[in-house]
Amino acid sequence: MIGRPVPPPLNAVQRIKKHATATTALTNSAVPRQVLALGIELEDGPLTKFHIERRFPGARDVVIDLEFCGLCHSDVHAGRGEWGAKELPLVPGHEMVGTVREVGGQVRDLDIGARVGVGCLVDSCRACEACREGLEQFCPNSVGTYGASDPNTGEYTQGGYSQQIVVNRDFVLNIPESLDPASAAPLLCAGITSYSPLRHHNVGPGSKVGVLGLGGLGHMAVKLAAAMGAHVTVFTRSEDKRESALGLGAETVVNSTDTAQLEAAADSLHLLIDTVAVPHELGTYLRTLKRDGALVQLSLPEGPMPGIDAGALIFKRLSYTGSLIGSIAETQEMLDFCAEHSITSDIELVDARSVNEAWDRMVAGDVKYRFVLDLATLGDPAKEDA
Repeated sequence: MIGRPVPPPLNAVQRIKKHATATTALTNSAVPRQVLALGIELEDGPLTKFHIERRFPGARDVVIDLEFCGLCHSDVHAGRGEWGAKELPLVPGHEMVGTVREVGGQVRDLDIGARVGVGCLVDSCRACEACREGLEQFCPNSVGTYGASDPNTGEYTQGGYSQQIVVNRDFVLNIPESLDPASAAPLLCAGITSYSPLRHHNVGPGSKVGVLGLGGLGHMAVKLAAAMGAHVTVFTRSEDKRESALGLGAETVVNSTDTAQLEAAADSLHLLIDTVAVPHELGTYLRTLKRDGALVQLSLPEGPMPGIDAGALIFKRLSYTGSLIGSIAETQEMLDFCAEHSITSDIELVDARSVNEAWDRMVAGDVKYRFVLDLATLGDPAKEDA
């Protein structure tokens, strides 16, 4: 999982020459209009290889040669029409890491060859209340990395299961050099999704944080909360995950099928992060919260959740809330925090030929803890049967 090396820092003269070269390259467009991708062409069909067209880059755009892209369960939901029909063909992927190939003339803060990332958003309206507050993830007209209408072209966006992407500089993240690029890719979704509620609820030394579920989101929540100084408790139905949870930074592990262990955990937490993606009752877990505690729903269960007893909230002034991804600024903060604390996702690297199998394994929960697609294999002639 060693990516291409990051070039050494450039001096001022070299940077000017780089930007001049980039501007000239954009003017004469050395950027291929067609790039190889992996996606869904037919309804209910498998992931297959085909070519897509990337837009001609503008003055504020960055052309990125992609190296790695995380496989998120959201990709499966979207690709298989489980969250409603999507325009086809559809190229998923919103956890991508690559290197800058070219920049527009108005992009002054990125060097060619710099390692960068793109997450769940590639644009927003820039004018609504959320955007003005720096919370573009809540913009009602935000543009998703795939399956959304692109205001630049009027066509649908296509994601990171591809060789290259063109993205506005404002939505491009800097990947710290100390982070392994493959295992940093899931930070662009799973990482920020876990980090944002921890920051919003001011988690720090002395905080008691619970994490329900130990999958892609859960393992990141454990690592991040522990690095923030919290005492972390993991709730899992599988006794086999006890050692894994402790190894990730948890100090307490509760088997949620054991009534005695659950009773011992009552009134022990300030915050509980719920990452379980199937419908499940919450009354048991609300009882683990202290007065003024909060249960935050991160996953989007496949079906309606059972109702909550209002008394469980009222008599301890509890909050039941949700959280999305973070803003671009918060995502960069998260990446820098991860670099400072040597945090990345635990991954299994897969090649283009294995992506359909990886999707099936994700649905079955057979991954520890995230799959990442090695995009170098996408154009490998030996893998043309993907």
